[in-house]
Amino acid sequence: MSIGLCLVGYGAMAQFHAEIFRAEGVILRSVVGRLPEETKRFAADFGFRHHTTELEAALADDDVSIIVIASPNSLHYEQVMQSLLAGKHVLVEIPLAMSYADGVQLVDLARRQGCMLMVCHSQRFIPSLAMLRKRVAAGSLQVYHLMGRHGTFRRENVGWTGRQRSWTDNILWHHGCHLVDFSMWFLGANQVEVVGQVAKPDLRTGIPQDLDIMLRTPNDQLVSLSLSYHTHLSLDEYLIVGEEESLRFEHGRLIGPDGLIDDPSEVGLSHDRLSWEAQNREFLTALRECRPPEANGADVLPALAVLQEIQDRFLGPTGVES
Repeated sequence: MSIGLCLVGYGAMAQFHAEIFRAEGVILRSVVGRLPEETKRFAADFGFRHHTTELEAALADDDVSIIVIASPNSLHYEQVMQSLLAGKHVLVEIPLAMSYADGVQLVDLARRQGCMLMVCHSQRFIPSLAMLRKRVAAGSLQVYHLMGRHGTFRRENVGWTGRQRSWTDNILWHHGCHLVDFSMWFLGANQVEVVGQVAKPDLRTGIPQDLDIMLRTPNDQLVSLSLSYHTHLSLDEYLIVGEEESLRFEHGRLIGPDGLIDDPSEVGLSHDRLSWEAQNREFLTALRECRPPEANGADVLPALAVLQEIQDRFLGPTGVES
């Protein structure tokens, strides 16, 4: 089965998608970018056959069967919609959309078009966490409390690679989406009670820089999530408090009561890269097997509903503090 790819975006995540799909034997047909010279350079670097600044031109290519969207968050909804209307299967970076209603609309459109729609909720594919999730689902790890923290320094509009960007990130709909979706998926909870606190928008970036979310599942499990774009110390961790044992996941390392359980970096691997590879292989495998993929559009709607509730309560429907 020959699969032709159109990649939208040329940032850090787009580079990983290009490398991973090329290694999987996907034909790199087109790349769509904002700036012509940058787009041309990216296409040459990774071996794309075509490059353009117009998504419509790439969608008109009958040899393109999948669209991978790695563009700024605010463009996802419109670009996913265009791609689905063109009859293409879509893998989109998180978030699917920046409102619950828009997410529902895209899921319904994918169903009507008979197209696959998957979202890059990559934390679901981290091997050690996926292993623990199987234990939770099987009942051999009963979780009382899940605590997560994410922090990075975003006082200037610079991404995690150190590159100045043309768009501003959103702590609620980007990293908040990662943590909320992972927590609900990990605990098998599609509905939760929600409490949150969102800081006032920062004058430099125009967005809130700090966020706290607390959830309670129907099984009375608690989830506490704290996020900050102010911290000088990088944070990427979960503490899983269970009946049988407690475990800590910290920057890719899984640690239990008796010490280190798993650390991919010890053998020169990155837990992020492992999750991205597993995620993209799942997309291709589901396409070949004609089945819904893990983290398909419908799967991630419960997390979008939580984010929408927090935004409406604290920021208003436009994302501006009420």
